Amino acid sequence: MIRQDAGMPVSRFARLLGIPRGSYTRWLSQSRTGDPPAKGPWPAPVVSAAEPIVEKYAQSWPAWGHRKIYGLLIADGYDFSVSTVERAMRRRNLLQPVTYQRQRRQLAAARKAAFAEQPTAPHQVWQLDFSEYETTRGGLWRLAGCADYYSKYEFGWYLSTTSTAADAIAAVELAIAEAERLAQRSLLEQQTDPDTGEVRPITLVTDNGAAFKSARFERFLRSRPELSHIRTRANNPGQNGVRERAFGSLKYEHLYRMDIDDGQTLATEAEQYRQVFNHTRPHEALGLRRPTDVHQQDQ
Repeated sequence: MIRQDAGMPVSRFARLLGIPRGSYTRWLSQSRTGDPPAKGPWPAPVVSAAEPIVEKYAQSWPAWGHRKIYGLLIADGYDFSVSTVERAMRRRNLLQPVTYQRQRRQLAAARKAAFAEQPTAPHQVWQLDFSEYETTRGGLWRLAGCADYYSKYEFGWYLSTTSTAADAIAAVELAIAEAERLAQRSLLEQQTDPDTGEVRPITLVTDNGAAFKSARFERFLRSRPELSHIRTRANNPGQNGVRERAFGSLKYEHLYRMDIDDGQTLATEAEQYRQVFNHTRPHEALGLRRPTDVHQQDQ
């Protein structure tokens, strides 16, 4: 060996090589015995303790990624880190596909670009649209609903076999009723400045569908001073991103995971998921809070 030929002490030789003496002696011992370098797996007691709890939550909500499971655990009083939850789910093969987060970030970027100034409170911007769902025996149905851009709160989904102006109006009326139920006062009163009496209308964002361009829909909105209507640019659904994103969550996290026979079952399952979406599901865009908490606290 070079060190032995030079009569050099181990400590000096290790300093010349720029490595700790302990590493040098360990590598030397491994080379003499022929043992491969140890590479783990190393003990992870925190992850091992968290694993059964994380697995229970992940199996209860199989459509959610590790960050939403983490948010749910924190809300329920567990003191796990994001990395602990991620590693526990990885061990049990419960992580979402690699593209899961990328698709959602793309939608988030598109919806943020839709506004020159981002809404800073609930009831500043609502987004409205239709979404189709085909049942196994009951034909094609349309869900229409309003979502609050800031709080992500879903006000209710109106179910119909058509997507006409009457259906759009019914969806808006459903949203107004829910907003009034939450606040225990009329929406017009909520949007009226108590000092000046000025009405601050909610901007209702839709796409350019026939229902939203109809004279009937515009007449209805003109009768509601607490609402003003704008449409997105043509062929740019990302500008209605909060609405599109929530419909995607409804389908991929709930409806597509079961057989829906008819419209009545569809209505029941959609409403069940709306309750979960508003009151249980943590949202990353809200700092892992729930829409109902944000909507009530930030008004």
